[in-house]
Amino acid sequence: MNRFTRRQLGGLALAAGALSSPAVAQSYPTRPVTIVVAWPPGSGIDVMVRIMMDALREELGQTIVVDNRGGAAGVIGNQAVANAAPDGYTLLFTSSALNMVTAMGTRTTYEPTDFVPVCNVAWTPSILVAHPSLGVKTAPELIEYARARPGQLFYATAGVGAPSHFITELFRVRTGIEATAVPFRGSPQAMAEQIAGRVQFSVQNSSTGLPQIREGKVVALGVTGRSRLPQLPDVPTLEEQGLTGFAVASYFNGLLAPKGTPLPIAERVAAAVNRVLARPVIRERFLPTGNAIDGSSTPASFRELIAEDMRTWAEVARAANIKAE
Repeated sequence: MNRFTRRQLGGLALAAGALSSPAVAQSYPTRPVTIVVAWPPGSGIDVMVRIMMDALREELGQTIVVDNRGGAAGVIGNQAVANAAPDGYTLLFTSSALNMVTAMGTRTTYEPTDFVPVCNVAWTPSILVAHPSLGVKTAPELIEYARARPGQLFYATAGVGAPSHFITELFRVRTGIEATAVPFRGSPQAMAEQIAGRVQFSVQNSSTGLPQIREGKVVALGVTGRSRLPQLPDVPTLEEQGLTGFAVASYFNGLLAPKGTPLPIAERVAAAVNRVLARPVIRERFLPTGNAIDGSSTPASFRELIAEDMRTWAEVARAANIKAE
């Protein structure tokens, strides 16, 4: 046993799950299923779960319990599920932050390979926003403003190693501005500080940012990813504004299960989630959040997605020199 690494053992666990008989999932679930959300209530990822939970209860025939375990860029929630019984009754809803904390060298008692992939739910683009008091309307204007005030600006993140941290650090390094990160327990807290004017700018997920932008509480300066958001057609992408290398800055949000969970159970949950996401009423409720629904993810495809996502953020961590404290 000692000759195996934890990563190899995680791979063996996935293989063992693949050999499980489909009969394992026939009676599942027979009691409530808990979905641990690795972010606080009101965060973008929490909103997604709340949109789906009633429909998912109908699909699975059991109560869905949402358990928010926010903090440490998802590490607290991830750890709770890593330690749970591998029976399909405790699932994890998390984001690319799972890979980001690993990419920056954070010491945890688990690895991304210590989970069974279930399915991706949606992709989340991000929005660069500023407090109205700055008087800036575009990303280049923010850059000019910050360069004239080196070290005087603060930006909010949803935690060290969170997607907002990674993307904003990438922005800071590639534009050469000097600003100080202020981490919070999640995006709602980061946005609250942004609205109050105690931080000058931030990168927000679309779920948290769009409502505040519509109300004029923050100003949208640019969108990450490859295309504009349908909800903000007049806000150009960062790349359209001459900032290269930001097409990668969208991230997954998906379900995982503890290592050792039988593959048929993961497949059953994935199929139920995809049926939920195919419902017109659910798709309509997702539209205002700005998240792009997946709807066809499987345990196998999600495993490949996670691996590719890990490579992307490892490159970003190296380029921006993002390291655990």
